[in-house]
Amino acid sequence: MDLRADSIAVVRTASHFHEALQRGDTVEVKKLVALDLSVLEGGEVGNRAQYLCHHLAADIEFAKAVRSERSVVSYTRQRSVAWLVSTSTATGTFDGRDINSAGAELMILTRAQKIWQIRAVHWSSQRRQAR
Repeated sequence: MDLRADSIAVVRTASHFHEALQRGDTVEVKKLVALDLSVLEGGEVGNRAQYLCHHLAADIEFAKAVRSERSVVSYTRQRSVAWLVSTSTATGTFDGRDINSAGAELMILTRAQKIWQIRAVHWSSQRRQAR
């Protein structure tokens, strides 16, 4: 795989993950995350099983209810490891609360047999000031 195709594949994997959340496609999410996934959020670290059993459903409901816009800030690749830094804004209503937040995401992906999988993701967000 050439460098450009690899770059596209990494960004596409991250995009497919977020699109799968919006569609509620748990089968696709499971394909995109590695068996040794680590999820860092809210000061806690979870593994793949914890994410799939305890957090995925809420992430799907949030993604369906709230409009999000993402932008890739940076992409770096070293051999079969890549990391992708993105920012986002989220607006809407979720669970009876108005949402207006800015977020940051760090995804670490690895390639095995030409397939990129998400190995770790770190999310953080904060409320945006009303203008």
